[in-house]
Amino acid sequence: MLDSKRILVTGGAGFLGSHLCERLVADGHEVLCVDNYFTGRRSNISHLLGKPGFEAMRHDVTFPLYVEVDEIYNLACPASPIHYQHDPVQTTKTSVIGAINMLGLAKRCKAKLLQASTSEIYGDPVVHPQVESYWGNVNPIGPRSCYDEGKRCAETLVFDYRRQHGMDVKVIRIFNTYGPRMNLGDGRVISNFVVQALRGEPITVYGGGSQTRSFCFVDDLIEGMMRMMATPENVSGPVNIGNPNEMTIRELAETVIAATGSRSELVDRPAMEDDPQQRRPDITRAGELLDWRPEITLSEGLGRTIDYFRGVLAEQA
Repeated sequence: MLDSKRILVTGGAGFLGSHLCERLVADGHEVLCVDNYFTGRRSNISHLLGKPGFEAMRHDVTFPLYVEVDEIYNLACPASPIHYQHDPVQTTKTSVIGAINMLGLAKRCKAKLLQASTSEIYGDPVVHPQVESYWGNVNPIGPRSCYDEGKRCAETLVFDYRRQHGMDVKVIRIFNTYGPRMNLGDGRVISNFVVQALRGEPITVYGGGSQTRSFCFVDDLIEGMMRMMATPENVSGPVNIGNPNEMTIRELAETVIAATGSRSELVDRPAMEDDPQQRRPDITRAGELLDWRPEITLSEGLGRTIDYFRGVLAEQA
């Protein structure tokens, strides 16, 4: 390919990273997948190992990396509460020091960099749906702040590098995403509900289940991410990438039960601290700048996700 690039994907063996690596390899690029395998898994990229142009490296982004690349997708950071609260200091280091190291690498290589940020930078929002101009409502000292504030600081660094060094950088804010290769026990709501339903266990709903979320299938998210990377230098974001179809957690639980044919019952648990009460992206900017909007329905995406987890559970049986 004439336009083949050498592309670094940090967190490349994770849920999102592995799908991105797969797509980039299919498009004919040379891909360097970097992961420390804290939440990423080698099995997520096993089908890519040995393919021309794909290379996997065990590395922690809190340490400098010396390679030559054209583009960097910085996805490295545990993204589920169970994982990012396991070692909150390391979570903040991964977001902040990892961003500094990747921005330094991009500066040296004159590479384009895309920073994967998160809807969690909006905290428990008082603006709904969330627009990119909203500054957020985040508790800076709570149990989730290692992730929320770490990602907010990473965004600050990206835009300061842009202003100070004239770099070509992009920021996307990822809203709830789901699909095959989610970790079985990552504590995210869709993987939790699907696994509990398939096992016939009670489905746990926290705080009454009236909180709302909007769920984007992974293929749609990756398409938005790649379109953002392809934008000209004057487009830096941030840009929300997510599905604006909003539903309550209780509605999601009932949908999963119906889709799996499970007899699981709903069990209420007390609300979790600092759990946002509503979450829905305004994707106007993504439509205008990227000509992007999600195409895969919850019914289709959930079906593919359920099939994946059925296979995982069958292997464990």
